[in-house]
Amino acid sequence: MENVKNVEVNENDIQKFGEQCEKIFEQISRDVIGQKEVIEGAVIAMIAGGNVLLEGVPGVGKTRLVRSLGRVFDLPFARIQFTPDLMPADVTGTNIIVKDENGNSSFQFQPGPVFSNIILADEINRATPKTQSALLEAMQEHTVTVMGVSRKLEEPFFVLATQNPVEQDGTYPLPEAQMDRFMFKIIVKNPSLDELMDIVNMTQKTMAEVADAACNGKDLLEMRKTANQIKVAEDVMRYAMMLCSATHPDSECASEAAKKYVRLGASPRAGQALISAAKVKALLNKRLNVSYDDVNSLAYPVLRHRMKLTFEAVAERVSADEIVSMIIAELTDKLGLAKEAGKAAPEEQAEKSDKKRLFGRK
Repeated sequence: MENVKNVEVNENDIQKFGEQCEKIFEQISRDVIGQKEVIEGAVIAMIAGGNVLLEGVPGVGKTRLVRSLGRVFDLPFARIQFTPDLMPADVTGTNIIVKDENGNSSFQFQPGPVFSNIILADEINRATPKTQSALLEAMQEHTVTVMGVSRKLEEPFFVLATQNPVEQDGTYPLPEAQMDRFMFKIIVKNPSLDELMDIVNMTQKTMAEVADAACNGKDLLEMRKTANQIKVAEDVMRYAMMLCSATHPDSECASEAAKKYVRLGASPRAGQALISAAKVKALLNKRLNVSYDDVNSLAYPVLRHRMKLTFEAVAERVSADEIVSMIIAELTDKLGLAKEAGKAAPEEQAEKSDKKRLFGRK
């Protein structure tokens, strides 16, 4: 136990982690054009051990990205196309009757597609709530219970789900309990003109993914172990928790934006996700400490799907991201932190690192 406690991340660990990530991003870029923030967010979540919800209109590369991640991480991959007639047993598996050579019948468990390492839940909001709930236990406890028997899923395990925000006919909105089990909700935007040209040129050659494996499951677990050793200063930790608590209109840290626009704030899982992901973000930026900018940049994908907005927010067309920006700006001003950290866009925050706010090693 003492050896585990004394393990610290050093320069060699940072260099190895950085080189591994460079290989991962390089291979993914062979299949996916642009979408830098989306790719980085998905990789951060996977290293941190979280599930990802990708939201975007059809054709922007959500499914392709997930398939490419399966190739790059060299992990068993299963795709589940969610439809209204999909049953829970189609996801988890079920017991079937089999006969042995003597003609005796017995029950035998037939595993479903959830018994894989990477699960693509395509158009997850098209299945009924009963079928959606089949993933709840797998996403949180990494186990599947069928007929009273619990079976452990093989690590690492991820659910990467997609949904279309525009077409709502024949869909079933994900319940809050399931939304909360996604570490990130990442918005996949339409490509720019140049990116669209590159996409068309690439797919004229082949529609298949061409990325090679950059690491395996064991390497991924080692990267997660390295990230867990990253230090978080008490002030940064308190700020991150205040950020989550400020989304609750009735909490002691309630922000003015939350009081006006939020009906229900983020759960404790948001705090866990924010810190776990911020440690990976710090390593990506080749630092041994989590900074305020790491927390601010990741607040958007962590919090945007964990807040229930008021009617006033809907009427005024105030988005969840705008509310997060207001909360960050209010907190940074209240605590006397650099204002630009709270007002910068997520992609700008990812490129900045205020040296003055780092604790310990710089």
